[in-house]
Amino acid sequence: MVCALGAAVCFGTATVLQAVATRAAAGPGGTPDGSGDGAVGGTVGAGAALLLRAVGQWRYLAGLALDGLGFVLQILALRSLPIYVVGAALAASLAVTAVVAARLLRVRLAGAEWGAVGVVCGGLAMLGLASGTEGERAGSMVLKWAVLVAALAVPVLGAACGRLPERGRAALLGLGAGLGFGVVEVAVRLIDSLGPAALLADPASYAVVLGGGAAFVLLTSALQRGSVTTATAGMVLGETVGPAAVGVVWLGDRTREGMAWLAVLGFAVAVAGALALARFGEAPTAAERT
Repeated sequence: MVCALGAAVCFGTATVLQAVATRAAAGPGGTPDGSGDGAVGGTVGAGAALLLRAVGQWRYLAGLALDGLGFVLQILALRSLPIYVVGAALAASLAVTAVVAARLLRVRLAGAEWGAVGVVCGGLAMLGLASGTEGERAGSMVLKWAVLVAALAVPVLGAACGRLPERGRAALLGLGAGLGFGVVEVAVRLIDSLGPAALLADPASYAVVLGGGAAFVLLTSALQRGSVTTATAGMVLGETVGPAAVGVVWLGDRTREGMAWLAVLGFAVAVAGALALARFGEAPTAAERT
């Protein structure tokens, strides 16, 4: 649980740093180099170009370093905790983002938003009390290949966003990023051995790389575009609900005896609190900082 919460702190702080750097890297037209993005695949291409521009800034690099540390902590947590606990903890990174934005960017949090931070913490506390150990079931080869197919579908979803209006595009970008991060959560659990030969032969290993990479590009694009609040809410749902269901149904994740109700309540409360803080997935504007 300490690793899961540590990952949330890393990801939440990285979001603030990367959001500011991404906005600074955007061109005057709202996209990299000010170019448009009406064609299919334009969203993914623009997101990749924006990523290349952003990595030249120290804030983005610092965010990447925190993301790397958070990923290591996430892997450690997934090897010993049920997926639903880790997913809820990662969603709680939005509470960290809100607090960091309030401190570093001088964003004023309303009383309701501070209350949402408290709700997230309360939900995680309930999960910590109710959660059992990770499921003992080994993932089948069919499930591993299914996760790899899901990872390949993430960039396809991003490409399809090129045909949508800006509002719908932001929502699907966030959902696609969440699905990609969710794929990583499940795939990490499905890896049987960390030996080099075993990793190369395991479809789940490729799902981690493809799903995580595609999700990162989609999230980078979402951070720069309008209606990122909607996109961030979609990301939270995509990275929590689906992976939690896979863990319970196919991998045997369970709660402590008689505490299933508390785990369900804690999960719902933590995710609801994170959704209430979804606006902190984007860089605050000058008006929001005052």
